[in-house]
This record gives sequence, structure tokens and C-alpha cells, in this order.
Amino acid sequence: MAAPERSGGDVMTAPTTFAAAAALLRVARTPKEVFGADPRGAAAIYRALAKLVHPDRVGPDQAAAAHAAFAALGTLWAARGGQVISAGGRDYRVGERVGGDELADYLDGEVDGKPVLLKVTRRPADNDLTRREVRALELLDEEVEPRHRAYLPRLRAAFTHRDRDTGADRVVTVFAPVDGFVSLAAVRAAHPGGLDARDVAWMWRRLLVAIGVAHRAGVVHGAVLPDRVLIEPAQHGLMLVGWGYAAVPPEHRVPALVERYRDWYPPEVPAKQQATAATDIYLATRCVVELMGHRAPEPLRRFARGCLLRPPAARPQDAWQLLAELDERLEQIYGPRRFRPFALPATVPAWPR
Repeated sequence: MAAPERSGGDVMTAPTTFAAAAALLRVARTPKEVFGADPRGAAAIYRALAKLVHPDRVGPDQAAAAHAAFAALGTLWAARGGQVISAGGRDYRVGERVGGDELADYLDGEVDGKPVLLKVTRRPADNDLTRREVRALELLDEEVEPRHRAYLPRLRAAFTHRDRDTGADRVVTVFAPVDGFVSLAAVRAAHPGGLDARDVAWMWRRLLVAIGVAHRAGVVHGAVLPDRVLIEPAQHGLMLVGWGYAAVPPEHRVPALVERYRDWYPPEVPAKQQATAATDIYLATRCVVELMGHRAPEPLRRFARGCLLRPPAARPQDAWQLLAELDERLEQIYGPRRFRPFALPATVPAWPR
């Protein structure tokens, strides 16, 4: 990794070329990696990097890399330790970056002496997707029964923050901390040979509940993908996060694809057709089939194939009915349902890492 150089003590100097600066900002995860431990030199490093990677200062062949680097620089600068963002009459103290996805960075935070998780939109161009997540979660909060709210992230606040140094407006969302959960992507990485279908069964069941409560409220998640499905192994909990691609009233269309999962989507999404419950059922099934791998018994393979048919009308249309049918199939294969302890290696990273 290209890194700032030490010029004596803990004071750092910035890279001097676009390539080195872009490489650093592509892999840096904490402000300290870029600006150093000494706050005396941080502003100078920020200004030097901003000049190097500003999109207006590079040619067309470097424009995409410059936009990504400049956005990352703004996020890391905003996340430097001790910064306070004031919004809605409250002061949010910003901590270290703890993870992120293609839309936003996740930062430890604190408000009124209590921990929160701050989600900072990385590129202003994606503010609309963050606002869509807010809209979806607010609608779900109104419609979902209290007993099912554990399946959803707890949105505490949302506001637009203008960075005083870059002038960029980014939507910031504030969530209750999510402790003890890991993503299905991390679970799959820990079990490359596939999981026993009896372990996947409870994840499958709870995932159908999560999308089922959303569908009752008129919301289609639109991106039920392995890094957005979180599980709590010990108590068999599940939470569905990442609602920025939700199909919400009145248009009911998924606004964009997560590019690295392009091949996962059912045909109606890239075709920009209306998304339905069958869209989420397709994606949820892809998740569990991927988890089981070759260890899935044939009766469950057949069950899953019916959820992965290409025409939306040929797939199941009701997550609750599908859950009842899955329970019947599982009982036929394994007998009466019983709690099966599930544990992961300690090396599996907690979400959102």
C-alpha cells in the first residue's frame, strides 16, 4: 500500500503523485492511515491529496479513479477522530471507520453519551439511494409489528451534512449499534465447502420472515444479497440491512444493481420492470443455495429450483406461504424441528467489517 511518509516524529507527508495518492485512498480504512497520528500535519496532508486527486485536475482516462479517490478522501477526513457533527439540535461525535459497502462508510459514533452507528454516503451522487433507504425504513417502522422489528435495522436519525472542507453534501443516517451479527458473505467464506442444510434451514426460515414483513408493508428489498443478510449465530437471530435499493410505492422498481452481484439478479431487475415479492424470493433463495453448496439434499434443491425460475409469475409470490411449504419439506427430510446450536470461528469478522 502506498502510504504517507514520515518526515520526523509522527508527522506525515502526503504522496506526491496521483497514482500513489489514489492507491492509498483506495485501500485506507482509517483516517490515521492517511493523515497520521499527529493532528498538526493533517490539514496539510488533506490539502495536498485534494489537489492531487481532484477530478478537475486529471484527464478523462483518470476521471473515474479520481472521483472514487476524492470521495474516499472526504469520508476519511470527516471520520478523523474527535469530529463532531451537529444536526437536529444534537451533536454526533464521529469515531473510526468500521466498515462499508459500495454506497457508504460505516463509522462508530456517539450521541448523548450513547453509541450509534453512522452511515455516511460516500459519493454525493448516491445520496438519492440513501434517502430511499430512509423512506423504506420509515414506512416499515409504521407498518411492521413490534415482534418483527428485530429483523430490521433501527434508524435513529437522518440528515444532510455539508463537509466544511470539500463543500460536498452527503446524507448521513444514524442507526442503533448492531452487535454480534455477521454477514452471510462472511459465513460462506468461513465454510467454503458449504454448510449443513440443517444449519441453513433456520437462516432460510428467518430470511423469509424478514422479506415477508416487508412485503406486507408494500416494500420489496431489491438487494437480498449475502453482505446484506446478517445473522446472530448463538440465538439464531437475523437482520436484513442495506435498504437503499428498495422498490417502494408508487413506482415499485429497483433503482440500481449492486454491480459485483450483477449475475445474481432475476431478469426483471436489469430489465427495469416492476419488482414484486418474487424478486426478493429469488435473491433470498440464491443466498441459501450458495450457503449450502453441494451439501444441499436433493429435495431442497428441487424446492429451491422452483424459486429460481426466470419468469417472475412462475416463482412463488408469497414469502409466508413459501415459509409454510419450506417447513413441510424440512419436516419430511429431518423430522420435527429442534434447536440446533450454530457457532462460527472467532476469526469471522463481525458486521460491518
